[in-house]
Amino acid sequence: MSKKIHLLQTVLLLIFIVLLSGCSTMNDVVRVKENGSEGTTKVYPINEDQGWKIAKTVFRWEGADAIEEHRDRNYMLTSSGMDMVSYGAVMGAWIEPIDSENTKVTVVTKRRLTLNVFTTLMESTFHRRFAQAVKIVQQGKPLPHIAPKREAE
Repeated sequence: MSKKIHLLQTVLLLIFIVLLSGCSTMNDVVRVKENGSEGTTKVYPINEDQGWKIAKTVFRWEGADAIEEHRDRNYMLTSSGMDMVSYGAVMGAWIEPIDSENTKVTVVTKRRLTLNVFTTLMESTFHRRFAQAVKIVQQGKPLPHIAPKREAE
């Protein structure tokens, strides 16, 4: 009996180590963006302040937790918690002015648990929502606090 308990403890320890080694952090989001290995970038016809406000709004629309702002470095970080199909995600958005009327937006999303198939927010979804918010702003309307219906693709 003691051998079975020892074996079970060893297996559980190995599973725990594997799960921990596959966890993404906000620091990972910054690292992969800085080394250029991950992230999706698009340019939008908005100024930097509009880009900053839109990015925060999109993260909130998509259920992000608290947003950590690093405006002096042009990026923000956030995360989302577990739901029925995902262990959550860590995410970052870089808002970089090209000129007074155009802003480059890069988003990086990483599954919190790398073995997880699903994530709470994909980079493509972020950019679709961002483009939707740009249209709202360009129409002179305020960004709603609650996410509007998604546009047909």
